[in-house]
Amino acid sequence: MKTLALPSQTSRQPLADVVTATGGGSDVVGEMRARARAFAEPLLAGEATSSGENVLAHADATADILAGIGGSDDIQAAVYLSYASSQLNRPDEVIGKAFGDSFARLAIETSKLERVQQRSRASRHDQLGDSELAGQQTEFVRKMLLAFSRDLRVVLLRLASRLQTLRWCASARKVPAPSLLRESHEVFAPLANRLGIWQIKWEMEDLIFRFQEPETYRMVASLLDEKRVEREAALEQRRAEIESALCAQGIDASVTGRPKHISSIVRKMRGKALDFDQVFDVRALRVLVPTVEDCYRALGWVHQRFMPVPQEFDDYIAKPKGNGYQSLHTVVRDGDGRAWEIQIRTHQMHQHAEHGVAAHWAYKEAGTKGYVGVSAESDYDAKIAVLRQLLAWERDLSGAAPQYGLFDDRIYVLTPQAAIVELPAGATAVDFAYTLHTELGHRCRGARVDGAMVPLHTPLKNGQTVEVISAKEGGPSRDWLNPDLHFLASSRAKSKVRAWFNAQQTRETIARGREMVEKLLQREGRTAIALDHLAGELGFKTPDALFETVGKDELSLRAIETVLRPPEPVPDADEQVLRKARTDGGGGARGGVLVVGLDSLLTQPARCCKPAPPDDIAGYVTRGRGVSVHRRDCNTFRELQAREPERVIEVGWSTPATGHSPAYPVDVAVEALDRHGLLRDISDVFAREKMNVIGVQTQSVKGWAWMTFTVEVSDTQRLAHVLRQVQDVSGVRVARRR
Repeated sequence: MKTLALPSQTSRQPLADVVTATGGGSDVVGEMRARARAFAEPLLAGEATSSGENVLAHADATADILAGIGGSDDIQAAVYLSYASSQLNRPDEVIGKAFGDSFARLAIETSKLERVQQRSRASRHDQLGDSELAGQQTEFVRKMLLAFSRDLRVVLLRLASRLQTLRWCASARKVPAPSLLRESHEVFAPLANRLGIWQIKWEMEDLIFRFQEPETYRMVASLLDEKRVEREAALEQRRAEIESALCAQGIDASVTGRPKHISSIVRKMRGKALDFDQVFDVRALRVLVPTVEDCYRALGWVHQRFMPVPQEFDDYIAKPKGNGYQSLHTVVRDGDGRAWEIQIRTHQMHQHAEHGVAAHWAYKEAGTKGYVGVSAESDYDAKIAVLRQLLAWERDLSGAAPQYGLFDDRIYVLTPQAAIVELPAGATAVDFAYTLHTELGHRCRGARVDGAMVPLHTPLKNGQTVEVISAKEGGPSRDWLNPDLHFLASSRAKSKVRAWFNAQQTRETIARGREMVEKLLQREGRTAIALDHLAGELGFKTPDALFETVGKDELSLRAIETVLRPPEPVPDADEQVLRKARTDGGGGARGGVLVVGLDSLLTQPARCCKPAPPDDIAGYVTRGRGVSVHRRDCNTFRELQAREPERVIEVGWSTPATGHSPAYPVDVAVEALDRHGLLRDISDVFAREKMNVIGVQTQSVKGWAWMTFTVEVSDTQRLAHVLRQVQDVSGVRVARRR
């Protein structure tokens, strides 16, 4: 299939003609290409591309484009095999047997990349709005091209195929789909620029511009056609003049006219607010010389012969462009004041400028030719140079800051919805699941890769489609953290698994602590207490923080008992209301408590408030344990009085027959800053006041000490005097009777 020139761009050479003129292509079809075409023809007969072009004709033209940029016979053959692979059930086996494994891999990877891009365009068009579609589609195609850039042949095949699609649409006068046109403008043309394949870059940009702004395109094309004969005559005259003059200077120069690129002309007209006649590209010459020294000698002659235009000189030899492009660019004016753009470069620079990386590496040995000024002693060196350009292009598009370690292996795999997921090399389906969503990773139980079930530790490969099989609930396996089992390669996924087990352990500790605290509250009859209040009393922000500390055995339950006031247990209803106590001759005043109006009743101080003279007291008739004596300000007593007022009786303090008041146990609560010797100093106060201490409980939490002293007193008025002395002890904040 002959390469098509743009119908309205008559001054421009078709790509194939340019390549033939520079020795880049050949009219002879190689043996491998012929074999591949014969193999694919029966499979592709009658098939059409998504744009409507016949597949076999598309493959012919794509192979011609690759031949034009210096592609080997093998890569031309791969075009046919990539389209044929989609028609085969087992392309790896069939193509591998007929052409070898290398061809099979290339064909399958190229076909897979094109198929995924088509699927992505369709699915995203249905799901997203136009503005959102643009950004996501560009990012998708960019990542896919980078994913498959481990084999540059795949990238070159896709570039050539896209150029042919645009050519066919132009010749068929059919506007490409907006998503395809956007991909071409935002991804493929910049990629060709980054790789230095100028022939594809300029033609693709002109075709894209033709579809995007057809009226402007036709206007500039018609301006180029006007006075074309006169302009070309002047161009030939100037070309011959410069070439002969340089040869007279001993410089073996070849001077040619440079092709006109409509998109470039329009950009300069708009960017510099120029009229068409002021654009330098309209009159342009290219000078090719043998050596770099000749480049500068030729530049010196041009600047002597013509008037240089200020600020229109660029030395890309001393400072090459990022993609390795080298040349001298200058603009001069002739005696009539007309501007001419002149490019001066060596033949080797020109070869690279036209064909870019394809001039040095298209799956054939790079030799010592080198790439971008790098001595490429092996195919590996050339490939690394290519990858540097691809990764720099990635940063250009994404706006990312330069990174180091970008050559560490990465892979790109797909979800069933054709979304791309970037993973480290060696990643598994478990890594994939955690990258999508943490919960999906936790519940991952199996995976399908390209439709087939695989073990979870199977390493994934570029371009594979991965589907995660998950349970409704559950968590990860501890085996996933075993490095010898290779379930995880991503440090992010490993940290998520560790976090899950840490959280699980914390939950178990909190549950254990909660159970211990709740049992204590039940035992003390204080299940109605607010847990937030209890945690705050002990210096914790939340109940869970208290439960976790208790569950770790870092806080004794005795510390909790010190802030509780256990209520009187509620007796069973069928218990005896009153039980007579043995008479002791005390006339009802046994133990120093007199029950008004009754005789020989058993009395006992309540444990919740521990009354002592001269407290205002009252009695509560229990079921089976006589009369429980409470202080009237006791919260528990108030609850009992409100619930069963008929059981409340009057009681009072009495003096036993001996004349000596008995001693009663009283609890004293002390809060203080914890320090060495605190317990000793407080105990010394009680000892000086001859107050018997019969029990002590202490607990230290976060620098604070809580102490409960049980002391025997016969008069609580004297206790108040002792507590004032305790409060004077260094560090004591509160000293009070409980």
